[in-house]
Amino acid sequence: MNPILKVVIFSLLPISELRGGIPVGLSSGLPLSVVFPIAVLSNILVFPIFYLFLTFIHELLMKVKLYRRYFDFFLERTRRKVGPKVEKYGYLGLALFVAIPLPVTGAYTGTLGAWFFKMKKRKSFSAVILGVTIAGIIVSIVSVFGIHMFDIFIKKNL
Repeated sequence: MNPILKVVIFSLLPISELRGGIPVGLSSGLPLSVVFPIAVLSNILVFPIFYLFLTFIHELLMKVKLYRRYFDFFLERTRRKVGPKVEKYGYLGLALFVAIPLPVTGAYTGTLGAWFFKMKKRKSFSAVILGVTIAGIIVSIVSVFGIHMFDIFIKKNL
């Protein structure tokens, strides 16, 4: 498979996002100057695609009484528990949450949170772009350092 396509696919996948795309691209021999922008831009695409998906599916499911009842209950409970933190940290908090390159943080979860809490779409998109870019920088540094350390280890032990 084409290494650039691998970067795009891994960067779009919900679990790996660019945390997987960047190391896959680098380990495929692509330079960071190619991998970074492709991974970041691919991961940024998650916001508009997933936001539309959430809106479309939610509107369909709201016609189902059981879904509507449980969603309303879940929504109220979550807004009560998490709402004050969202109000306190707002869009900067969203950006920082997306920027943390750990499982269950990233563009998908950030988009879900922005949609769920009815944050302004454009500001949320900007926050996700900032968060994805920061995460990309962190993952790039860790990946390049990790690959470099692995090379040193292999050269010393061969």
